[in-house]
Amino acid sequence: MSDDRVVLVTGGNRGIGRAIAARFVAAGYRVAVTARSGEGPEGTLTVRADVTDAASVDAAFTEVEQQLGPITVVVANAGITKDTLLLRMSEDDFDSVVDTNLGGTFRVVKRASKGMLKARWGRVILISSVVGLYGSAGQINYASSKAGLVGFARSLTRELGGRGITANVVAPGFIETEMTAELPEEKKAEYKKAIPVGRYASADEVAGVVAWLASDDAAYISGAVIPVDGGLGMGH
Repeated sequence: MSDDRVVLVTGGNRGIGRAIAARFVAAGYRVAVTARSGEGPEGTLTVRADVTDAASVDAAFTEVEQQLGPITVVVANAGITKDTLLLRMSEDDFDSVVDTNLGGTFRVVKRASKGMLKARWGRVILISSVVGLYGSAGQINYASSKAGLVGFARSLTRELGGRGITANVVAPGFIETEMTAELPEEKKAEYKKAIPVGRYASADEVAGVVAWLASDDAAYISGAVIPVDGGLGMGH
């Protein structure tokens, strides 16, 4: 069944998004990624898109639909950070992060829902973060945007659950990506100590959960928050 399903992964040119796209390619899906720069992994179609701009999102979807067919699996992964403490956080620091991470998800999923309704089948998978529910000093903008995805997925489940469309949230913890590679060694050791499993995850471990949520096996799971965090955020 996967070979006629089209997946779009936003921010699929690096890190977790790239691993997710590669996993779907390996599973036989037709896969497109959006990227502001760079390319997706081998076997994907890369389209330029700025998730803060609805016209740009619409153009990207149209291009994918013309080349690959209707999109019925969407993975909203594109995100940015602008970390600083609340008292130093500017309006722009807050607004730009929320507009990309939460507003971008709104624009992408709204556009994707049209094709899913027509197909009466769809998978919406939102990439949040352990920080969304656990909190993190210096990340009020990021944590707010990622927590908002939970309410988004649950409201979408109530709206579209009867049409064969599921909406779920994956909340990764610390993952070995380019972003975490830049952390100072002592910070890395400190974070690792807080993780019960005692290590960071690989991006592939997140990708495996996302691919499963897109499968027919996960048809009865919707509105769920699935942590992939080694126990860091337990109960949050």
